[in-house]
Amino acid sequence: MTSPAAVIAIDVGGTNIRAALIAPSGEILVRSKGPTGTDPLSVIFQMADRLAASDSASVVGIGVAVAGVVDRFNGKVLRSPNISSLSGVALSMLLTERCDLPVLIENDANAAALGEKWLGAGREFDSFVLLTLGTGIGCGIVVNGALLPVAAEAGHMSICNDGSACACGNIGCLEHYASATAVVNRAVAAIEREAPSQLRELHQGNFYRITAENIYAAALDGDALARTVLREAGKSLGVGMANLINLLSPQALVLAGGLTGAWNIYGEAAIQEASRRALPELFFETQIIVSPVFDDAGLLGAGRLIWNGIQTEGKTR
Repeated sequence: MTSPAAVIAIDVGGTNIRAALIAPSGEILVRSKGPTGTDPLSVIFQMADRLAASDSASVVGIGVAVAGVVDRFNGKVLRSPNISSLSGVALSMLLTERCDLPVLIENDANAAALGEKWLGAGREFDSFVLLTLGTGIGCGIVVNGALLPVAAEAGHMSICNDGSACACGNIGCLEHYASATAVVNRAVAAIEREAPSQLRELHQGNFYRITAENIYAAALDGDALARTVLREAGKSLGVGMANLINLLSPQALVLAGGLTGAWNIYGEAAIQEASRRALPELFFETQIIVSPVFDDAGLLGAGRLIWNGIQTEGKTR
């Protein structure tokens, strides 16, 4: 019996790398996950090798979503502020040589928007903006049912003209104030200043190891510092959301990523701030939705890159 066709999808984030075999229907047949670490290229190769050797399906291509600025036409990662070792890497060529399969790459948030349009909240809208809220903040834009082929680096829009330096080199970036990294950094800085918090006692007192998940758990337990940190990050996100609403007037803002788990604190502050700053005629026409597939949106979008290539050209380039 001939094995069913599938694509390898790889989602390369600042903290974790996820990979999967994905069927034409979007069904995830096999999946794996590992830390990005200091040598993400080796992790990508190992995951691709394992999935290519799987007998679950006949692999027809590899789609890769990468956090950073990518040259999708030449298959190169131009710059990845949160995964610096991938900057300048000709990822498509290396994977093609290794696996003898066609490879397409895309920015991770653009890929996530494509995944949302395929099987997530985006199915209901012709035009929407996706924000991915994790280690950094990514953005993908869908207009008239198609992914807009632009960088869409909303995480690196300045929201504070005299703010702190971001890893990208800009000043006052949205990502620097509203991402999971920002939440942790703000909490750690407050604890260093002797602010009272139960977070100080975590990890045997090594509060430098706290995570955004630790902070949200403490916030639910009534910890004042944790709640303040999440609210302040949410307010910063709201500034960015208002900018996007005023600029693009989308039918929806779709929010994905780990920080959506703290939506009842972080998200509530974001929506309140966005409503205060956005033009009301535009704000009230924009639905704000938490993604139902947020963990898998990037994977689905990476897989969809290949399926779209097969459907539109009969082959991938």
